[in-house]
Amino acid sequence: MDVSMINTYLLMVTLAAMIVNFVLSLYGVFFKPHYIKKIIALSMLSDTANTIALYIGYRKWVNGTPPTIPVITNRSIEGIYDVVRRSVDPLPPALVLTAVVIGLATTLFLVYLGYVLYTHYKTLDMREIRRLKG
Repeated sequence: MDVSMINTYLLMVTLAAMIVNFVLSLYGVFFKPHYIKKIIALSMLSDTANTIALYIGYRKWVNGTPPTIPVITNRSIEGIYDVVRRSVDPLPPALVLTAVVIGLATTLFLVYLGYVLYTHYKTLDMREIRRLKG
């Protein structure tokens, strides 16, 4: 089996898994009535978006060939130039690092809000809170 075929297969499986994870987390955020499940789904959504951003910025497809591991095997100028073309773009990892920190702060704030909701309404079911709120 060709290595490029395996790389293409793994890339497609990973992208499909990320899309499924993205859709499931959107379902959890919008349709699950429990507050903690919404927070978990929001964390999954954030992590999936970060992973997609890393995937988009990680390596370029050169001449229609799938990305490979950026290892210098050919020490000529052309080989080094090829690795540079396929190497990591530094902007997406920097943005993802910022998003991870902001996501952690947001999650902690939402957990605190959940604590306040529970102390006031004695439940975290959003339907029940909406009913009690009137």
